[in-house]
Amino acid sequence: MIIEEEISNFIMVWSVAITLFCYSYIIGKFIPKGILRFMAIFPSILILLLLPLRLTTVYLIGPSSLLLSWLSTFKLLLFAFSSKGPLSSNPPLSFPHFLLIASFPIKFQDKVESNHNQIKVTSLNWSNKLLVIFILCSFFIHLYDDDKKQNFHPIILMTLYTLQMYTGLEIFLASITVIIGKLFKVELEQPFNKPHLSTSVQDFWGRRWNIMVTRILHPTVYKPMVKACSHVVGRKWAPLPAVIVTFAVSALMHELIFYYLKHEKGAWEGWEPCWDSMCFFLIHGVCLALQIAHKKVFEPKHELLPRVMSCILTMTFVVSTGICLFVPALVRSSVFVKARTESTAFVHFVKNVYVQHTCPLST
Repeated sequence: MIIEEEISNFIMVWSVAITLFCYSYIIGKFIPKGILRFMAIFPSILILLLLPLRLTTVYLIGPSSLLLSWLSTFKLLLFAFSSKGPLSSNPPLSFPHFLLIASFPIKFQDKVESNHNQIKVTSLNWSNKLLVIFILCSFFIHLYDDDKKQNFHPIILMTLYTLQMYTGLEIFLASITVIIGKLFKVELEQPFNKPHLSTSVQDFWGRRWNIMVTRILHPTVYKPMVKACSHVVGRKWAPLPAVIVTFAVSALMHELIFYYLKHEKGAWEGWEPCWDSMCFFLIHGVCLALQIAHKKVFEPKHELLPRVMSCILTMTFVVSTGICLFVPALVRSSVFVKARTESTAFVHFVKNVYVQHTCPLST
């Protein structure tokens, strides 16, 4: 009954969200962009921030909070003030496309390159490899109970958690892209661009990792901060504080997701900020700002290190800081323990439903 109630809540949450997107689409038809449109859409943004509190399971809270409370709210903010956001276009988006883009981390691809099919096949092959790794990690995750996880070295344990988190996120976003692309016969940009081949922190965050989040943070936080800081430090150096502020906003949004994952209905007690997670994003923001400053000062014509060495150093930095600072915040939120418990409960739920429908007399 608990799972049935959670499924009912999930349907309710997304029904309300779709209703809010419909309302925002209608508002966009009658109110021009600016403060009046923002005031009309603000209740929708507030409700989207509160909707994940209706859910209790990790597998539903995580995706819903990422899609609705972060990406959708930022998209609506751009829709309220800017004519260049994902929900704004000339000519205006059709109603179905508006709902799709407001709901999911997708972007319609304007031009299909001649080698797109090869890229697509490679991406699908890589997704298959990730799926195998994810299944293996799901097997190992059952060993992470209080008794058996003592057999793992803490670094190995955190590495497995990191692999589980990364593959789960990549498969989730890639699945959305593939399913929507097939259902609506449209070409969509891939959510990841081989992050393991990143040659720098700037390359990792700007062009390869979770591209849709980057596309949202750039116009909503980075560009306004560059404009504001230009009056203080000049246009040349304005990107440096803008980058750090952008990563700080990303840290706050992750903190909000951590709260959703950890909270219990009606309870604010026991919640503490994940300072190590915030440090993770601030460290990466400072490193990215230093890299930009280095390029502005020295204007190097060639890369300092060979590409292979740059990839190794970049991924070592990203993975090590993730294991030391980001993943522990998920562990404290009991994400992996809850995921293991929920997986077991869901299997029993499906099994019971199957038995009830195939052998009604036995119940």
